[in-house]
Amino acid sequence: MNRQMFAMLALTELRLRARRTSSLVALAAMLGLAWLVIAAPVDDTTLLVLKDARVLNTSAALALSSAAELGSLLVLFGFFLLRGRAGDDIRSGLGGVIAASPVSNTLFLLTRSVAGMAYLSGLVLAFMASTLLFQVTQGVGPVELGVYLQSYALVLLPTLVFTASCATLFDSVSVLMGKAGDLIYFFIWAGLLGLLASVDKSGGQAVSYWTLLDFSGALTSVIQLSVQLGSTDFNLGLSSFDPKLAPVTMQQLPWSTSLLLMRSLTLALALTPLLLATLCFHRYSPDRVKVSAAAARRSPLAVINTLLRPLSRLAQPLFRLAAWLPGMAGQVLADTALTLASSPLSMALLLLSLAAAIALPPQLLGGLLIPVSVFWGVLISDLSSRDFQANTEFLSGTMPGGAARRHLRQLAAACLLGLLFMGLIALRWAAAGEWLRCLALISGVLSMSALASLLGVLTGNPRCFLGFYLGGLYIALNARDLAPADAFGFNGSANAFSIGGYLVVAAVTGLTAYAWQVRRAR
Repeated sequence: MNRQMFAMLALTELRLRARRTSSLVALAAMLGLAWLVIAAPVDDTTLLVLKDARVLNTSAALALSSAAELGSLLVLFGFFLLRGRAGDDIRSGLGGVIAASPVSNTLFLLTRSVAGMAYLSGLVLAFMASTLLFQVTQGVGPVELGVYLQSYALVLLPTLVFTASCATLFDSVSVLMGKAGDLIYFFIWAGLLGLLASVDKSGGQAVSYWTLLDFSGALTSVIQLSVQLGSTDFNLGLSSFDPKLAPVTMQQLPWSTSLLLMRSLTLALALTPLLLATLCFHRYSPDRVKVSAAAARRSPLAVINTLLRPLSRLAQPLFRLAAWLPGMAGQVLADTALTLASSPLSMALLLLSLAAAIALPPQLLGGLLIPVSVFWGVLISDLSSRDFQANTEFLSGTMPGGAARRHLRQLAAACLLGLLFMGLIALRWAAAGEWLRCLALISGVLSMSALASLLGVLTGNPRCFLGFYLGGLYIALNARDLAPADAFGFNGSANAFSIGGYLVVAAVTGLTAYAWQVRRAR
């Protein structure tokens, strides 16, 4: 292997990733995520609880616990941050240059994966720096940098390799390059977490062969924490504790040989997607990938939409009403109808969600809201970036009102879709007297729509929003008592403070995206 060429390709790829606006967004999110995960504004909660007693925030406790919390999220949103480089190459015309270059598939994909690992490593270091700052300001004991570096390396190194390898694989197989690939990976991530959680509950504190699949490091961290705490009766993640009990100080103990061996084997196994990528890489061949998104590949999602195509006719009344309504209202309704008509699956799920919202009692609507909010987030993720993806950004910007009005139209369409999917749930809660949950759902729709719009116009793709959105839902599902995480009210923990916070987020992000579009138009 030519070391000079390897270094040049890897550094070039790293620079391309680092110069994106999404990198600044990801960096800011990492700095804030550490404080949200470790020091959420909830009374009598802490990151690590042993038998209802608080574990002091020493270097040993914070290093391992924060690495474990980050690992599960990094596997998800790290994938979406790295994903999509092949699509960028095709749209920019660089794919043809790469295809004609003398660089081998193996070298090209290896440098792209290594650059992705280095990019994610920078975000991990930012998260660790924020955790160190937390210990300095609110923790106890001296800051032991070596303990942090050791814990983060042993827990997160396989995570970085697996995430970058999967992103490279999904960009190397034509049928996995679209939204179908995003959904498939999401289910893989959820399946792995569910499997490891079931192993943990069934006695997974001992090292087993299932630990080989612990790419996120969650199960490994639980095993090591049980050793250092001397007990398996502990809670990792924001949990309530009894302030009357004396706090516990966790001791830093060396990792066992068996656990180190398992992490080494997991690291080797994490390279499997990269090996598959070298065998399946399309190398931008025109007969395997298309320059235009209009020539869609027959992915599983495309097959489902083809089978459900008759449902698209249900959007026709919306188009007629849009043509009748004047000005902005008609344009918003037309954008909404176009989104539903172009994805017959969304129309089917809309009908199912409405039927379930009518049939279920109010106390069960929170469970229904979880999958509905997931699909709605996926559906609106590309509303503000699809013009860019289809190379019609400047054409649509020549319409009356220009890019600024287009942004407002797409933002309003995202909110309208949210009300179509979840508005009936809000009405049912309001009728049942659960006004806080109703207001939380409305504020969540407004804030997430504005955030999707902002990240879409900043990055030009939907994946940055998707990564953080799905990661935020994961936090909400695992921290049910945390009001700031309950964006849609499905946990029932939202309060006036969290609702007001999301309304502020909606206003700030919406105005920022609007100002950005106006500035670009000038």
